[in-house]
Amino acid sequence: MAMLKIHKGDTVQVIAGKDRGKRGRVLRIDRERRRAVVEGVNMIKRHTRPNPSQRVQGGIVEREAALDMSNLMVISPDSGTRTRVGFKKLENGRKVRYAKVDGAILDR
Repeated sequence: MAMLKIHKGDTVQVIAGKDRGKRGRVLRIDRERRRAVVEGVNMIKRHTRPNPSQRVQGGIVEREAALDMSNLMVISPDSGTRTRVGFKKLENGRKVRYAKVDGAILDR
């Protein structure tokens, strides 16, 4: 499987679809389906049944649905603009992701 360029915790911008232009933080990644859940983006209404044993009240709950990763671009932490992601090795031999627009290191 190829290395993914978007990781959990990254700030991303939606570049296609109904939420185009919105920004948010990646909450979850599904590597097999190449989908990501982004905070506050692609909101859906979920009808849930009450479950007293798990203390679920029930009703209509609004939550985020998954987006295809091809519709997302990473936001550079230094410049705040959307960017493509590249990989490079540092002097100490560690492989890191970097923002191609300004060279900012994306990994912590």
